[in-house]
Amino acid sequence: MLLALALLAGVGLDSASSAERCGACHRAIHEAWKSSAHARAMESRLFQDALERAEADLGAGMRKTCLACHAPLAALTGDLTLQKKVNWEGVTCDYCHSMKEVVWEGANPRARLELGLVKTGPLKESSPVSHGATFSSVHTTSEVCAPCHEYRNALGLNVLSTYSEWKASPQAKAGKQCQTCHMSRVAGDVVDPRIKASTGSKINLHQMPGSHSLDQLNSTVRANLSTERENGKLKVTISVANISAGHFVPTGSPLRKIVLELRADSYDGKRFREERVYGRTVVDAAGDPLSREHMVFVKGAKIASDTRLAPEEKRVETFYFDVPPGVQTQLNATLWYYFSPMATAEAQKRITFRTISRLAR
Repeated sequence: MLLALALLAGVGLDSASSAERCGACHRAIHEAWKSSAHARAMESRLFQDALERAEADLGAGMRKTCLACHAPLAALTGDLTLQKKVNWEGVTCDYCHSMKEVVWEGANPRARLELGLVKTGPLKESSPVSHGATFSSVHTTSEVCAPCHEYRNALGLNVLSTYSEWKASPQAKAGKQCQTCHMSRVAGDVVDPRIKASTGSKINLHQMPGSHSLDQLNSTVRANLSTERENGKLKVTISVANISAGHFVPTGSPLRKIVLELRADSYDGKRFREERVYGRTVVDAAGDPLSREHMVFVKGAKIASDTRLAPEEKRVETFYFDVPPGVQTQLNATLWYYFSPMATAEAQKRITFRTISRLAR
């Protein structure tokens, strides 16, 4: 039975294989990957809407630009109409595990792939039953992420800067790679035991949790609230810190924001609301702010402001409310991550990840 399964997994392997075929042997890895943003990169409804708008506003040439990261095998093989199923799989197995090196020529890094029956990866000793395998040092470093997480447009604007942010971070200097936080080692079998007896109990987490993960957000951004009286007013101090990310928070698409919202409801009927925004403002060549992400990728010329939290940065925010001494006030501080200005439903636009409540006098 094991031999039959092994042979079946190898039948018909072509230059670019579907992730489903990989999953016949690498079941635990495949199941984790299916829940990742990489797996949903192409078929995401939000991306589909953004792609349609980009083509309508900026022409058919935008398709290849967008697919270069959301369906990289489609862009590399010229299947821009997505006739092959594997190209609907987003950042699929054969994209990452056919990568031989990252080439740093020109404005942007690019991956050099060799599609075929020899797969690349971070394991130095492996003997697959269905294909060849070779160790790749690039898979052990953050460089493997650079082709899709670093992008400079034709106007010279570094639209995506996650890789360069990491490279300048304390985490990079300490030897921590992107994989340290986003592909941590977890219990699991590299190969399904029904195919081949496992030689280890650890695999890299292929869910690759990022900014859409509540756990990642809560472990990255720390906040504390304190109150005191000053000159007859209620003074509220909130410290917000990026305690662990080896990049700015937020990072990635240029219009993402972290918003700190503070509401103060006093028992004498007064209602107050304040906020602080951590994000970027991007303008075009004429200095006009851009509010559509696809426009930023093409027409973004300058970062007009950048209030994001740098790695290990702590920001102290101070608020004053005209509430008399002795009047109780309910304080509610909320941190939410605003990730998609294109979305129509509120649940698709933002994630609330931390709330602090306090009763002050």
